[in-house]
Amino acid sequence: MKSFDKNELMIIAKPKKFALVGNPNCGKTTLFNNLTGSTAHTGNWPGVTVDRREGEYKKCPETVTIVDLPGIYSLSPYTPEEVVSRNFILDEKPDCIINIIDATNLERNLYLTTQIMEIDVPVIIALNMIDEVKKSGDTIDAAVLEKKIGVPVVAISALKGEGTTELMDRAYEIAGQKRDGFTVLEQSKLSHLINDVAIALKGQDIENPLFHAVKLVESDELEVAAHKPLLGMIDNFKSTFQDDIFGVDFEALIADGRYKYISKNYSTALTRNSKTDKSKLTKSDKIDRVLTHRIWGIPMFLLILFAIFHLVFSENFLFIGAALGKDWVSLPGTAFEGVFGAGGINSPGAILQGLMEVLMTWITDGVASLLVNSPAWVTGLLCDGILGGLSAVLSFIPQILLLLMLFSILEDTGYMARVAFILDRILRRFGLSGRAFMPMIMGFGCSVPAMINTRTLADENERVATVRVIPFFSCGAKLPILTAISGGIVMSFGIGNADIITYSMYVVGIVTAILAVVLMKTTTMKGDAAPFIMELPNYRLPQFKSLMLLMWDKAKHFIQKAFTIILASTIIIWFVSHFSFDWKFLEDSQMNNSILAGFGKLIQPLFTPLGFGSQLNEWGWVFIVSAITGLIAKENVVATFGTLAACIGANVVGGADGIAETALMIQASGITIPALIAFIAFNMITIPCMAAVATAKAEMPNKKKFKWTLVFWICTSYIVGTIIYLVGSWWWTIFIVLAVMALVVAGIIIYNTKAKIFKFKNKKDKK
Repeated sequence: MKSFDKNELMIIAKPKKFALVGNPNCGKTTLFNNLTGSTAHTGNWPGVTVDRREGEYKKCPETVTIVDLPGIYSLSPYTPEEVVSRNFILDEKPDCIINIIDATNLERNLYLTTQIMEIDVPVIIALNMIDEVKKSGDTIDAAVLEKKIGVPVVAISALKGEGTTELMDRAYEIAGQKRDGFTVLEQSKLSHLINDVAIALKGQDIENPLFHAVKLVESDELEVAAHKPLLGMIDNFKSTFQDDIFGVDFEALIADGRYKYISKNYSTALTRNSKTDKSKLTKSDKIDRVLTHRIWGIPMFLLILFAIFHLVFSENFLFIGAALGKDWVSLPGTAFEGVFGAGGINSPGAILQGLMEVLMTWITDGVASLLVNSPAWVTGLLCDGILGGLSAVLSFIPQILLLLMLFSILEDTGYMARVAFILDRILRRFGLSGRAFMPMIMGFGCSVPAMINTRTLADENERVATVRVIPFFSCGAKLPILTAISGGIVMSFGIGNADIITYSMYVVGIVTAILAVVLMKTTTMKGDAAPFIMELPNYRLPQFKSLMLLMWDKAKHFIQKAFTIILASTIIIWFVSHFSFDWKFLEDSQMNNSILAGFGKLIQPLFTPLGFGSQLNEWGWVFIVSAITGLIAKENVVATFGTLAACIGANVVGGADGIAETALMIQASGITIPALIAFIAFNMITIPCMAAVATAKAEMPNKKKFKWTLVFWICTSYIVGTIIYLVGSWWWTIFIVLAVMALVVAGIIIYNTKAKIFKFKNKKDKK
């Protein structure tokens, strides 16, 4: 028989796996990041995690796999994320469950705990946010709670990293040990029935019989489908059972029994501060009186959004340019000319973008100096094609990261949860809950996790409608388009502010999304809004470490994309713009005869209603091909500008920031301001990048819904772009647009009214 040494046994042994389970917004993902060093997204609202994530904790005697499961209120399969958590616990059998509890809401969080305890798996309770409990003057005796509940309890602060080492040490001690499930319903009126069902399930060799028995008595859909032979036992019990309050509603009776047990046995570990004046408003309540005001809530949200965009994009920070001399901070004649301002002070975001532009210009010039004696095509490919395209994209990294950081701060503080609450009042009238706005807001960062987050929505129609409009909330990849076009407008026409234009386009995206959802929910996806019950989290200061980890993760992702997808795209664009259909190499001045130009000119007439079609001159096709390449990755739009700009004109004023290239294209094509705004809107709203398209396909219930989603994106972007161009070019067309919209609304109302009458008549005839 072969013997194994210690190292070989470590390799053969299955690594331990711990599952993080808890209510939404209890701090699971913060603890996950703390234990694993991961950069999983955190936010101070329920439902940030909607799929399982894995990481490694390396401070135990052996490496432990940590699994972050979606936040859930119970182990009943009402929503997709509850199914994910339940199936993982039951099917994959973790060595230990770390049940994270928000200590500031002890009784509510312990409801899930009483369900977890019914499963035959080692459990340890992490009493999170204990620092906030102490701050309020309350105390929770972890030792008393541990004695009463029968499983280890450790007080921690995941945000500050306090108590996490003790938590993992104790979790490692109990991991893999045998533990029999226990239910707090042993003294309830249903205890006899639950025990009988559990015995029957155990006789069938069903794992976790107690848990399944309780769920079967609750008439849980999954259990009823799996154990139909036992339903007779429950029905016989119901025929002889009657409760004065709940009747034979066993689910309600069990829920009541759990809460009564928690209140009687576990809540005694909590001691409230007797000096606390319950009638006195907390700091969060005082802030909410302003930010969630019935009248001023929405204007405050719009004002906060404008402040963010002003901080990131403005070239006249705080609008003090009029009080300064023209060359006060412009540093004329230096490499930093215009970086810190010109006729005003640049915002922090604009300054960072300017410094990045200077760095990219130095790199490009340095490479060009090394290629002085190289063939023209080599210099063109490396400097104009590759570096020109990459520089136009990479120079926007500082602004993208700053914008994402500011949005993350709004999430982490708990403000975005308030925005969803405010909008619920408005959206509910149209069959949409405020919960749907949460994944929409996540779209400002990236459409992919935002679409995945729609799994928190219980209604299928609401989920589909939300997935469809998430791309309208411009992600970081679309930011270079907005900034380059906005800056190009200011540079070329000398009017407007780049930050105001960018902000306005974000608002256009939000308004379009809301109107589109309302239209869908009143026509093809009618239905009542799902209940929106959410306890607003207390305002909390963001964790600096988490913000920096998030920024690093986003920067790394952006750079990886720049040197893979975007790099490949710029090379292809350069080649097809320098070869004719007979594969003859073309000089820059001959680019109008290239393969790329031929393709652009072929489809250019289709975009005439949007203002960047046949009405432009010979270089107008560059906007078409830029939009097409953006379907692969939205950064490609500006990367294409950077690659083609060097071919259109030799002198690009202002360096490689995308703005100068855009200004050159504006001059070369003769495009108007309304057409440029329409171009932004089209790229914001149309089919997103391939990653988002693939995610949307995965989240759709069937292929038919996905195909109609593609049509929806194309049609909506085309209509919105056309309206912007028409109204911007001829103001009086607004009356035509309003008349058409009024007819559409009237048609919907008439159709819905007739549908209700028809439905009523059918019901009457059946009776």
